[in-house]
This record gives sequence, C-alpha cells and structure tokens, in this order.
Amino acid sequence: LRGLLAIWNTLLAMFSIMGACRTAPELVHVLRHYGLFHSVCVPSFIEHDRVSGFWTWLFVLSKLPELGDTVFIVLRKQPLIFLHWYHHITVLMYSWFSYTEYTASARWFIVMNYCVHSVMYSYYALRALNFKPPRSIAMLITTLQLTQMVVGCAINIWAHGFLQTAGKNSCNISEMNIKLSIAMYFSYFVLFARFFYKTYLSTNARKGKRPIQVTASSTATNGQYIDSSRPLTGKSDVQSLLAGQTNNKIKAQ
Repeated sequence: LRGLLAIWNTLLAMFSIMGACRTAPELVHVLRHYGLFHSVCVPSFIEHDRVSGFWTWLFVLSKLPELGDTVFIVLRKQPLIFLHWYHHITVLMYSWFSYTEYTASARWFIVMNYCVHSVMYSYYALRALNFKPPRSIAMLITTLQLTQMVVGCAINIWAHGFLQTAGKNSCNISEMNIKLSIAMYFSYFVLFARFFYKTYLSTNARKGKRPIQVTASSTATNGQYIDSSRPLTGKSDVQSLLAGQTNNKIKAQ
C-alpha cells in the first residue's frame, strides 16, 4: 500500500496548501483593516468573501474523506487507538456544527488547520516515498500543533470576552460553541504535550530510544501506516510494528 499511501498524503498536502493560500489572506486582511474583534466575531469570511467561503465549505467537507486515514490503519492491521478516532470524530462533528452556526471564530481555526496540515501531510508524503526528512522536521510539526492548540484556546477566551461585552447580536458565536471548542483544543494540547515530552525530552529520547513520531492523524513509518496519536509502548503495539518491519525487510530482499 506504499504507493496508495504516498498518493493519499500528497493529495491531502496539496489540498491543504491550496486551502491555506486561499484562506490566510482573508484573515490577514481582516486583522490589518478591521482588528481582532472582527476576526473573532464577524463571519464575513463566509458571508461576503466567495473565495474564503468556498474553501471554508471544502474544509468542512474534507473532514469526512480524512477518515480515510483510518482505512489505511485497518488495512495495515495497525492498532486503532483512542486519540486517532477521538481526533477525527470530534473535529468532524465540531466543524459541521460550527458551519451550521456560521461561527465567526472558525476563520482562525480553518486557517491554522490548513497551514499545519500543509506541513504535516507533506512530511508524511515524503516518508511514504522513502525520503527521510531530518528529525527536526518532526519536532517542528509537533511544535506547530501545540502552538495551534494554544492559539485555539486563546481565540475562544477572546470570543467569550467579546460575547460578554458586545452581546450576541454583535458577536456571532454561541456559548455552547466556545465551551465545546476550548474543551477540544485543551484536550488536544494535553495529549500532544505528553507526546512531545516522551519523544524529545524524556530520558529514553535523550538516549535515542524515542517513541515513533505521532500526531493526531496517521503517519507512515518504515513503510507502515501507523496511528499517530501516541508512542507505541504496549507489547502488542511493539510486536505489530516489529512484525511489519520484518516483512518489509523480507520483501526488500
């Protein structure tokens, strides 16, 4: 499945890059000319900007085919663990829920997601094609993801403050949306921070015995498609990985 994996990640990388290029300029324009309040409270990116609105619609729709990551995990007979399906399901449900409400703060979340996925899926595509990017790239991706979670929480805190001072008629975001979003971003931050520590800062990491690169999506490692939500520490996880690596070596010979 290496060829399909490379194609899949390349397509997602290209889609994310195009999405970032089409939505980020609108966010920058709004911040420069209208300020933070407008960027968080006014959904002009959906209502008045056709380009940004179209790519927002595509973003929401893309969360369904992104479940294809799970298909690769199943086909590769890799363990399907909590963070993988938790991430995909919560993002899917929250994105669709927010779109029905025309949540103004979503412009931030969409731009951040497109930008991070541009780097992340490009990295996965290179790995699937047998390229070996430096370890610093994997560390950069995790850092970007942590930054995304921090900014996401900050945007929700600002949205709550604006909603209290300006009122519902001036700030187009619901209290329920804020609660769901901040809970989601905070839970992601905790999980990614745990991974970052175990991978780059722990004793095993300093000795070179670091866990396999993981993220909220899935990644290719040594020709295998593994769930990327936590280090492979369980006995069954390690046995599954070693078995896959052995099969790859036999095929290579």
